[in-house]
Amino acid sequence: MNEKPTSITAVQEFVRAAPGPLLLHGGGSKPALSTPQDGATVLEMGGLSGILEYEPAEYTFTALAGTAVADIRAALAENGQYLPFDPLLVAAGATLGGTVAANTAGSGRFRYGGVRDFILGVRFVDGHGQLVRGGGKVVKNSAGFDLPKFFVGSLGRYGVLVELTFKVFPQPQSYQTLRAAYPDLETALRATFRLANTSLEMDAVDLLPQEGGCALLIRVGGLMAVLPQRVARLAQFLRQETGAGETAVSPDDKEAQQWHAANELTWVPPGTALVKIPLAPRQAPALDAALGNWPRRYTCAANVAWVATEDTTVLRQILCAQGLVGLQLTGSATDPILGQRRGVSLARRVKQALDPKGIFGMEA
Repeated sequence: MNEKPTSITAVQEFVRAAPGPLLLHGGGSKPALSTPQDGATVLEMGGLSGILEYEPAEYTFTALAGTAVADIRAALAENGQYLPFDPLLVAAGATLGGTVAANTAGSGRFRYGGVRDFILGVRFVDGHGQLVRGGGKVVKNSAGFDLPKFFVGSLGRYGVLVELTFKVFPQPQSYQTLRAAYPDLETALRATFRLANTSLEMDAVDLLPQEGGCALLIRVGGLMAVLPQRVARLAQFLRQETGAGETAVSPDDKEAQQWHAANELTWVPPGTALVKIPLAPRQAPALDAALGNWPRRYTCAANVAWVATEDTTVLRQILCAQGLVGLQLTGSATDPILGQRRGVSLARRVKQALDPKGIFGMEA
């Protein structure tokens, strides 16, 4: 059964009358998280859409949770602003609430941080049908328990997100991307460690293992007049200080396209499951060795691995053996969490407080 509320009040009424577990569904861009199991009622959030407040001068906006991120991106662009963490799957229909619940940030989170660093406030309906507010609508707000950040990555466990407030940043005038070749992932990782100790400013740092080596992709944003010089200094540093092989600047007509493809996950082969794996960069070589030839990409200087696989059972075993945990976004899944979860005790206590009847189907 599907329900599509068009107001916050309707969400409250439906939660109070819910006969069984509820599954929240936004734009359907992450099917492993939004495909209903037997007996679940789907709460379609697309009817709860729209930007409620937007103050360009204050660099903040408030929108309903079912609002398409594409609509928000377009409104921000009209004022030369953007969400620097690069929300994923925007063209596929990702919503603001789904982006927060799944904590899906792309390559741009390297410089300024992820979803949790930009969310300011939330309103949500808890398991009692009560409307609860956390955080606020201004950047300087530190009152009370930080519920907004707690809801980032919550996967709909604790309540129905209905309204969210974010801060935004000015959009860089232009970008250039430098590609550097290394013989293997470990050598490319050492280059990122060296870069971290310099004053060079980078907007994104991705690593792409390939047959016979590893490519390091670095995106730099800023004023068009000075970008070429900044990128030239970066290339010189990589060649002289990190042993980079060939370095090349992406053609202007290809620059934005390659990052769009990365954040829309078009590199993921059809029919495979995509799994997001947070990790420390030092853990990347061991994980990479275990993955064999599975398609993968490391973003945020290898603080996040993205792995495409046809066998989530094997990947689950790999993650458990290495003390890692992954979240499956695409494909079918009875349990989208693979590996060793952390913070379960706290999650269960919060679940008991906000959803004591277990209406929201995802377990804590």
